[in-house]
Order: sequence, then structure tokens, then C-alpha cells
Amino acid sequence: MRSGEGRPAVFDLISKRNWFFAVSLLITIPGLIFILLTPMTGGQAGLKFSIDYTGGTEWAIKFEDPSVQPDAVRAALGALGQPDATVTRTGSGFFEIRLTKLDLREPEPTPSPTPGSSAAASGSPGTSGSPGASGSPAPSGAASPSGSPAASAAASAAPSPSPAPTASPAATPTPAASAAGSPEPSPSASTGPTGNTEIPRTGPMGAIVVGLEKQFGPIAAQASLSSIGAVVSSDLVQQAIILILVGSLGILGWITLRFRDVKFGATALVALLHDVVVVIGVFAILGTLFDIQVDGLFVTAMLTVIGFSVHDTIVVFDRIRENRARHAGEPFDEIVNHSLLQTFGRSITTSFTVVLTLTALLLFGGAATQEFVLALLIGIVSGTYSSIFVASMLLVVWQERDERRRGRLPAGPRSARPASA
Repeated sequence: MRSGEGRPAVFDLISKRNWFFAVSLLITIPGLIFILLTPMTGGQAGLKFSIDYTGGTEWAIKFEDPSVQPDAVRAALGALGQPDATVTRTGSGFFEIRLTKLDLREPEPTPSPTPGSSAAASGSPGTSGSPGASGSPAPSGAASPSGSPAASAAASAAPSPSPAPTASPAATPTPAASAAGSPEPSPSASTGPTGNTEIPRTGPMGAIVVGLEKQFGPIAAQASLSSIGAVVSSDLVQQAIILILVGSLGILGWITLRFRDVKFGATALVALLHDVVVVIGVFAILGTLFDIQVDGLFVTAMLTVIGFSVHDTIVVFDRIRENRARHAGEPFDEIVNHSLLQTFGRSITTSFTVVLTLTALLLFGGAATQEFVLALLIGIVSGTYSSIFVASMLLVVWQERDERRRGRLPAGPRSARPASA
């Protein structure tokens, strides 16, 4: 290739675009295969979704015995009715356990019926027509033949000649009766120990706690306990898809408007989809081989990757637009190649500094953010590659196709065309 002044260029990237396309296919095709395996195998292969998307219970505990291993805990949970449980150990010694959805509510106590509870729940003992409803003997109830509330209250307040207890204590609602007659929900109707540090001792979770402590000893601490239903999970999936689609369409419209050419926006969108497929495909492969899961932060990582990829692509495209105006009349592929060489060092340097930071976070940041950082790391590397070797190359292919269709560019390979003077 030759530059606008006829001097040989340092390196011709455009002429090797088929090699770059082949590399992209080698990266994306295996990932697409594993992504498609997710619905085909019912989740046995491909992407592994966390309880944020599938629903379930997440539990973080720490045993007093530091020698307990995750594989042993996983086997014990399988024996306790949780064969699909996943167990990972964090750097602080806590076990991050994911189970199928369990009821975390405390069992509600069954109230025992008492003779005075029905009368107390009615709010006025004197309104009942039965003599025993006020808790006083028959002679006391006969003192109010009219059945009016005032007469009944006076009869209840009068001392009874019977040695039995007076009606005044019975007229006061007992705690059990108050709970039965109160319209407000009982505290036991809450979701129980969800998200707190109190180790459950009753219900399904209590049975699992007893089984684990019987085998591994006491549980020293509980960091969290939470449960997510299927409705919340389906909403998260829909919101994730909508966010990615809206973001992609917005980027397509803005770049097309900014460069006044739909080819720039479309090729930037293809490079963006390339990065999304690479990240999701790598997670599908890692989920199949190493049980790496896609959690709630994955969508945040994908949106960050999309923004970074488009930013790097716009830097290259902006230089192409400037050189196209500065070197009007030169072949478009030479303008693109010259623009890539001018921005190559900047793109690599910027991405390398981000990769160094993400690598440090991946190695020393703890288990809670590993999947998030890993998605960012893969996406940043893929975004840098796609901005230089995918979006720009597709732009050249599209432009040359239009020029051939309009008769402005002769058919045949680039080496057969005359070089610019």
C-alpha cells in the first residue's frame, strides 16, 4: 500500500482483513455453539444463571472448623435434598451457597381456642347474649335482662356473690385474643430471616442447618440469607434484554447522525454485537467447564463493555473522517489504513492500562466481584480488537462494494489497481 504522497506505508492492515475476520469467527463460533446449548440442554450445558435470574436461595456461612472443604459441603447438601447446590469459598472463609428456592418464613404458631377468646374478639363482652360469654356466672348475667351494652357493662363490673373470679379480668382481652382479633398482620407472617445474620433453626433451612452442623460442627457466623422468586427473576431477564437493545439502537442512531453515514453506525453496531457474543460465549464455555455463573452484575458489565467498545470505535472513525476530508481523492482503504496506524498506539495504551487494573481486581478483589471483573476484562480486550480489526475492516468492505456498484472502483484485488500518485 502507498500513502497519499506515494510513499510506502509502514504496515498494511487493510490487506490482511480476511485474516482478522477469520480470527473473529474462530472466537465467536464456539461461543455461539455453547450459547445455543443452553436452551437445547435445559441448562445442563452453556450459560449457568445464578439465582438472580432463576430464583432460589443464597446463603453465606462460616464454620468454626476452618478445614471444611467446599466439595464436602456440596456433597452434604446433596444428601440433604439439594443436589443442584453450588458452593464456593471466599477469601474470608465464608461459603457462598446457592440452593433451590426455600421458604424462609418461620412457621406460624397455631392459636389454641379458649372459652373467653371469642367474647374478647368481639370487643364488648356485654353484647353477647349467652350468660357465659362475659365470664361471670349465670346470676351475674341475669342482672341485665335488657341486653343493652351499658347494663351488661354494669353487670360485669359488679362483684359476683360466686366464689368464681369476677368478670372484669375476663373482659380484658388477653394477648392471644388480641392477636386473633387484630386486623394487622402478625409478625410471624414476614419473610423471616431473609438477608439477616440470624441462623435459622426451624423450617426447611433449619433442617439443612442441623444436617450440616451434625457433619461439620457448629456454624460460627452467617453473613447473609436471601431468597428470590421466579417472578423477580423473569423481570430481571426482560429488563436486561431491553437495556441492551435500547442501548444498541441508541448507539446506532447517534453514530449515524454524528458521521452522516449509516455505514459508520451499522459497522459500529456489528463490532458491538461481536463483543457481546464474545463475552457471553466465553461465559457459556466457562459455565459448562467450570460452573461459572452469570449473576445480576453481568448486565452492568455488558453495558460497560458496550460503552467502551463504541468509544474506541468512535476514536478510529473520527480520525477516518478527518483524513477523508484532508486527503480527498485518495482511495478509501488507504485513508482507513493510515487512520488505523495513527490511532493504534493510543487504543492499545488506553486498553492496556484498563486491563492491568482489571487483572489486579480479578486476582485480589475477592470472590464477590470475580464474575463482574472477568466479564469486563474479556469485553475490554474484545472491544479493542473489534474497533481496530472488525469495524474498520467492515467499513472498507462496505465502501468498496458501493464504489464498485457505482462504477467508481475497478473490480479485482487491490494489488491490481494503480497506486495513487
